[in-house]
Order: sequence, then structure tokens, then C-alpha cells
Amino acid sequence: MNKGIELLNEGKMEEAAKFFTDEIEQKPTDPVGYINFGNLLLHIQDFERAEKFFEKAIELDNQAATAHYGLGNVFFEQENYKKAQQHFQQALDLGLKEADVYFLLGISFQKQDHHKLSLPYLQRAQELNPEEEAILFQYGLALAQTSQVDVAKEVFEDVLKLNNDHSDAYYNLGVCYLYQEDVDRALENFTKAVEIQPDHLLAANGKKKIEELLTD
Repeated sequence: MNKGIELLNEGKMEEAAKFFTDEIEQKPTDPVGYINFGNLLLHIQDFERAEKFFEKAIELDNQAATAHYGLGNVFFEQENYKKAQQHFQQALDLGLKEADVYFLLGISFQKQDHHKLSLPYLQRAQELNPEEEAILFQYGLALAQTSQVDVAKEVFEDVLKLNNDHSDAYYNLGVCYLYQEDVDRALENFTKAVEIQPDHLLAANGKKKIEELLTD
């Protein structure tokens, strides 16, 4: 089984599948083999079959947190965020308290426009993995969406410390400054976003409107 996981991580799907199949045949009542095969199917975006393998694992052991996490990923990838949310929550309740679970649960709430509900999960994900750029950025967005502009601004600045070429962080930092009526700093950040990503339409539009305002 460990060899199968190693092969899966190396992208050798067919070889990994053989090891996982052998594991299932040797231990048909052990959910782990089904979870690993489900992860393989998820990796190749065979969502229908992946769902069946994770469900089989849960049928064998309804306390299998990683099976619920896998099933949550299946629904998340298909943009069924309500079902994804339910399974990520179940994974947490069963003890899988890892940054990725909190992060994806938070994003599932965000995708349903439940920004206040997303916030504590994204905050916890950030606490568990403070150097992960994607988590930090989404946490900043959740703060901004719940009108916590001062804190959001600090978080976007922290994102830029991790990646000084993060155009979306510059754009959202610009929005924060605009919200605080600091037009010059907003323009500065919109301009930086466009320099990094010339096709950043939101930043370009914000930059254009501020320049027109200043001209007038």
C-alpha cells in the first residue's frame, strides 16, 4: 500500500492502481484500500467512480475521516459545494483537523456566499499553515467580505511578503485603500496589479476610473 501511495505521488497511475487493487483483494473489509483507490480516481478526475470507492470505505467504517474528506473533494471539484461542505465538516468532526480540511470547508462556505461562516475555518487553516499563500489570500478575502478592512489589508500585505508578484493581492489591497478613501494608495496598488498582470480587468478598470477622477 505504501508503494502504491509512492507511485501515486509520482504520477504513475496504472502501477499505483495495481497495488491498491491488490490491497483491496487481500483486505476487502479494510476501508484504507478503497480510500487510496478513490484518491487515485479523484486525481484523474473520474469523479463518479471515486465517489463509489469513498462511499464503500464509509460503508465499511463510518468513522473513516479521510473517506469523508475524499468525498468532500469529489463534490468540491464538481462545484457541489453544499455536499462538499457536509463531508468536510464530517471529516473535521471525526478528528481530521488539518489545514486543508479547514481551508476547503471555508471555501465551500464562500462559494455559497456564506462569508461569515467561512471566516473561522479559513482563520484556523491560516493558523495551522501560516506560510501557505493560497490560504492566507482567501482568509484576507473573507475578512474583506465581512467588512474587516483594516485586518484584511494587513493580511494582503502578508501575502505580498510571501509573493511580491501576487496581482490579486495588490488589487484587493487597492480596494481596501479605496474603501478607506485613500485614492492615491489605491491607484498605486491597482497600477502594480496591472504591471504584473496586464489582463487583470478589475485592476485595470479601477485604475482607469481613479485616473479619470483625478483628471476631473
